[in-house]
Amino acid sequence: MVRKQFFLLFSVGFFILFFSSCGEKKKPLPIKQKEVEIKIYHATGFSIESNTDFTTIEVSSAWPGSETMFKYALVPREKMASITLPRDVYDAIIPIPVKNMIVTSTTHIPSLEVLGELNVITGFPNTDLVSSEAARKRIESKQIKELGTNENINTEIALVLNPDVVIGFGINNTNKAYETLKRSGIPVVYNGEWTEQTPLGKAEWIKFFAPFFQKEKQADSIFKIIEKSYNDTKLLALNTTQKPTVLTGGLYKDVWYIAGGKSWMAKFLKDANANYIWADTEEKGSIGLSLEAILEKGRQAEFWFNPSMHTTYEDLKKADAHYEQFEAFSNKKIYSNAVKKGNTGGILFYELAPQRPDLVLKDLISILHPELVPNHELNFYLPLH
Repeated sequence: MVRKQFFLLFSVGFFILFFSSCGEKKKPLPIKQKEVEIKIYHATGFSIESNTDFTTIEVSSAWPGSETMFKYALVPREKMASITLPRDVYDAIIPIPVKNMIVTSTTHIPSLEVLGELNVITGFPNTDLVSSEAARKRIESKQIKELGTNENINTEIALVLNPDVVIGFGINNTNKAYETLKRSGIPVVYNGEWTEQTPLGKAEWIKFFAPFFQKEKQADSIFKIIEKSYNDTKLLALNTTQKPTVLTGGLYKDVWYIAGGKSWMAKFLKDANANYIWADTEEKGSIGLSLEAILEKGRQAEFWFNPSMHTTYEDLKKADAHYEQFEAFSNKKIYSNAVKKGNTGGILFYELAPQRPDLVLKDLISILHPELVPNHELNFYLPLH
């Protein structure tokens, strides 16, 4: 359902080539001319600049708290032989359009799929996490190879695949597999979309992928549609004065983790015109609290989202009998993003939601203010059963 809507929504035209061929003999890189910065409106972790010869991508937030700026040069294949770039300036130099790519996060897949470039993916760590039906077909036909885990990629298989680039996902600056690949001459480019704190900020990372395929205009058109859909939905939520109270999270080893007031989830709840109980906190990630603190403040919350990974009321009761003390439990108003899974167990929300925040917001408004979108079919957030 989601994917059919997705591709119907984005039947946009094909791209035009930005770079002309160059037949000159190899020479030092000329001074940049006609430098154009690709406009980024919501994302804060990367920037793109194009000139007549190549495109530069700078990633400033490869992981939370990263103080390292990564700089990558994307050069049209026909110009690779005629351009000399200083290797000490760029962390990687990649020929484009890319024909062979390894990606390392399920969130990378939707952008490539909607850009029509799913076929370039040749390797992925922990393929069971992938939910995309089209990607699963390629996995099952061995066109996308299993690479182990992101923290311990099978470098032998990766080297045999010989990708033009590996799109890396990092939680810090330590990944031995990435270092091995770089020493072997395979470019590794960090994607930090997951560090963005706003729904549209994450979604705008489709523009990060576009230059690898010279599809900047197509990505911009796709994002504008998502942006408009999200903003229109946000305005729709303002048509009600009711602001239901919301609780998030659940217990993990006696600590209840809720979404911080500046987190991605809290932003969704604000835009859905909800009264998130911990909206006034400053944390961008999760907050660990005691069960007692949660009961004191959240026992009477009308709705409860994401009770850890539990997907049924019976599971909740078995996990901890204290869950039954919450009104949202008694009134059967608990919803989870972990219910909807792919054929091999991958959770659809973690793959597609960052790219389609408009559908997430519609889900939340449908749950919190059903009268505003009476015909909406839930995509990610489903009720516990």
